[in-house]
Amino acid sequence: MVDLSPDRLPVAVIGAGPVGLAAAAHLAERSVPFVVVEAGDAAATAVRAWSHIQIFSPWEFNTDPAARRLLADAGWDEPDASALPTGGDLVKQYLQPLAELPALAPHIRYGAEVTAISRLGIDRLRTAGRESAPFVLRLADGEELLARAVIDASGTWCQPNHVGANGLPAHGEQEAAAWINHGLPDVFGADRDQHAGRHTVVVGAGHSAANTLLALAELADTSPGTTITWAIRSADPAASFGGGSDDELPARGAIGSGLKMLVDTGRVTLAANFRTHAVRPLGGDPAHDQVELISRGPDGTEQVLTADRIVAATGFRPDYRIADELRLELDPIMSAPRALAPLIDPNQHSCGTVTPHGYRELAHPEPGYYAVGMKSYGRAPTFLMLTGYEQVRSIAAALAGDMEAAQSVELQLPETGVCSVTAGGEALALRLGLTRDQHEQLLHATAKHLGTSATASDAVLSAATELGIDHTDALQLAAYAAQMFDRPGAPGC
Repeated sequence: MVDLSPDRLPVAVIGAGPVGLAAAAHLAERSVPFVVVEAGDAAATAVRAWSHIQIFSPWEFNTDPAARRLLADAGWDEPDASALPTGGDLVKQYLQPLAELPALAPHIRYGAEVTAISRLGIDRLRTAGRESAPFVLRLADGEELLARAVIDASGTWCQPNHVGANGLPAHGEQEAAAWINHGLPDVFGADRDQHAGRHTVVVGAGHSAANTLLALAELADTSPGTTITWAIRSADPAASFGGGSDDELPARGAIGSGLKMLVDTGRVTLAANFRTHAVRPLGGDPAHDQVELISRGPDGTEQVLTADRIVAATGFRPDYRIADELRLELDPIMSAPRALAPLIDPNQHSCGTVTPHGYRELAHPEPGYYAVGMKSYGRAPTFLMLTGYEQVRSIAAALAGDMEAAQSVELQLPETGVCSVTAGGEALALRLGLTRDQHEQLLHATAKHLGTSATASDAVLSAATELGIDHTDALQLAAYAAQMFDRPGAPGC
């Protein structure tokens, strides 16, 4: 007979990504029984999918305190707190070692996809005895697991938003799926042949779009015929350029500054006011045939873009279908827990201005169920891993009965306004594969050429040629540090 008393059943953590593993670390520290169920065959499956991308926040913002303590006890060689990891670095140097710790590894089940969650013997309508009934997690193979609580860190990676501007699939989008990449394609690796020497339209206005546009511009330097169009719904791309040199995360500011440079110098063609209404393949072979994107404005005005590839950098959304039998209270706009939604509304907040929050803001009318991490943010694109780590710290404390710790939520997030241009330039130089010395040499050489160049851009290109530095890389650095070149018309001004 199975013992169904709450203190005997484990807490079920769904997902072995950064936030799910952090939840496991906090539960392990507090000696709360747990099981992690992961649909993939290894930890951090989603992160592995964008392993080629460099994260704009340094290591200090990407690791969880409880996880660091457990790793330190095992002799972990902690990365430099100020270094900028790639997704692959995050897996290799942090998430994989964390998942392999004796305190976590025996409790992680891979290849275990959760298809539904309910209560034992109780559907969503029944109230009597609900709080004391264990949760039931049904797996894809039919097995069912019992749990005292559920921390749902399953994320949003498998649920990308559509290309259609109104949130619905564009007409023909499903038929054109073979022409569309979602998320962050590896344009220098596995996806290079799809973009080199071809025309790519990037749809979206967030950091994913900016990263892809910057990568495509670098590809264009070595692959003749590579052209890029950036399609955005708004009339002005300024919001996508971010805080620039005022951003407290230098690499985040550098992304925006670099993107502005691409547009200002014509290396990327901007298609503003582009509201994708339909997608139409112009043949049956995505390796050779093109595809059209048709925009239709409110007044019926149409724009047409013809492309070889489409990158849908349109974000992701949560999938709550596995929780249909639970009593959830989601904000009708954000698809986030109702109490959390106003704290993360992207119309009012960046990822650095989110109010600290924990188990109370993440609670639902279904006691013991918490969606955390990216999933908790619903449709908001402002999530930072550090936010998720504080979420699960608070929840683990609550589940352990330490309500004082659970209610004391603190979070120091980076925002705009306090960073120097020099530090940002160094961060961008490292992201581009340049050394600090090369960065300094470029600044000095550019200053030397300013007196004899028509524009700051020309001065930067002359300096780059002199030093053997890639022109696109050099212009990205100049765009970020434009205020250091006291000349009108400098890229990024």
